[in-house]
Amino acid sequence: MTTFQYRAIAPDGKVRTGSLIAETDKLVVHELRRQGLTPVFVGVTQKKNFVFKVPFSGGGKRKDVLYFTQELSTLLTSGVPVDRALAITSELTERKNFRGIVSDVLRVLKGGKSLAESLATHPDYFSDLYINMVRAGEASGSLAVVFERLTEFEKSRDELRNYIISSMIYPILLASVGLGSILILMNFVVPRFASIFNDSHMKIPLPTQVMLEVSQIVQTWWWVVAAAAILAFGSFKAWTATREGRLRWDKLRLRTPLLGDALLKAETARFARAMSTLIANSVPLVQSLSISGGILNNKYIARALGEVSQGVKRGEGLATPVRKAGVFPPLAAHLLTVGEETGRLDQMFARMSDIYENETRSAIRRFTALFEPLVILVMGIVVGALVLSMLLAITGINDVQM
Repeated sequence: MTTFQYRAIAPDGKVRTGSLIAETDKLVVHELRRQGLTPVFVGVTQKKNFVFKVPFSGGGKRKDVLYFTQELSTLLTSGVPVDRALAITSELTERKNFRGIVSDVLRVLKGGKSLAESLATHPDYFSDLYINMVRAGEASGSLAVVFERLTEFEKSRDELRNYIISSMIYPILLASVGLGSILILMNFVVPRFASIFNDSHMKIPLPTQVMLEVSQIVQTWWWVVAAAAILAFGSFKAWTATREGRLRWDKLRLRTPLLGDALLKAETARFARAMSTLIANSVPLVQSLSISGGILNNKYIARALGEVSQGVKRGEGLATPVRKAGVFPPLAAHLLTVGEETGRLDQMFARMSDIYENETRSAIRRFTALFEPLVILVMGIVVGALVLSMLLAITGINDVQM
C-alpha cells in the first residue's frame, strides 16, 4: 500500500488537498470521484533530492505548461467550463509568475476572445503548435480531447529532453573535472616542482623541459588564452545568430560522428510527435508541416520541411517529398508510405515517434559509452606524461648526486 497525495475540486468549487492510502493511483481517483470530488492531481510525495538544473534551459516554463495542460485536461474532461477551469488552474499554480500568466489568459478570455487567442498573448509559454491545436479543438468542439493529446505530447517531449540532458551531464562533468585537474597541475604543482631546478646547472630531460615551458606559458599567458576563448565564443554566437551561419552549423552537427546520429533521431522523434498530434486533431497537412518545423531545434531540418511542404502542395503526397528531402532516416519515408496507403497517417507518425525516441535513447547510450572512456584515456595520457616528466627529472637529480 502507498500513500498518495491529492488535489481535487469539491462541488462548491473549492480546492481540497489531502492523502489516501491505496494500491494504485487509479483507486485513489475512483475513491475521490465516489466522494463527489474532481481529482486534478494524484501522486506520491517524494523526498526532495539535489537536482542538477541546466542554466538558461527554460525547464521551468516547460514544467509550468505541462502541469497547466494536465490540470486543464482533467477539469475539461470532467465537464468544468473553460473559464472556471482556468480560474481553478490559476489557484492550483504554485509558481507566482505563471499564476499571473494564467490569470491574464482568463482576463483576455472574459474580454471576448477565444481560448486560442487568449493563449496566443503569451507566445513565450505557448507555442504555435499548442495554439493551433486549441484553435482546432474549439472549432470542432473537442477541447477536452485536444488538451488530453497536448498533455501526452508535452509529457513525451519533456521525458525525452530530460533523458538527453541527464545522460550528458556526467560526460560533461567528467570532461570539466579532467580539464580542471590538468590546469591545477600546470598552475600549482609543476611550478613548485620547477623551483628545484632554478639553482641547478644539470641538464633537464626534454620531456621535463617541454612540461616546464607549457606550465610557464599557462601561468604567463592564461589571460590571453581566456580572452581568445571568450572572443571565439562570442564570434561563434554571432555567426550562428545569422540565418546562413545557423544552417551551416546545424548541418555540421548532423554530420558529427555518433552525436550527429543521436541529434537526427531526436529531431525526427520531435517532428513525428508533433505531426501525430496535429493530424489527429484535423489540422491541415501543409499547416502541420509549417508548425512542426517551427518547434525543431535544427534549422537545417526545418528548412527541408519547407521543401516537403511544397511537394505536398504539388500533389506528391508526403512520403515522396520526405524521401527527396534526404534529411530524415530512410525508415521514416517507408513508414509514411504505409500511413498514406492505409489512411492512418496520424497513427504512423505516432509509431514513428515511439521508434525514434527509443532510437535516440540508444544513440545517446552509445555516445556516452564511448565518450566517457575516451575522456578518461586522454586524462590518463596527459597526467601520465606529467608524472613521467617529473620522474625523469628526479632520476636525473639522483644521477648527478651520485
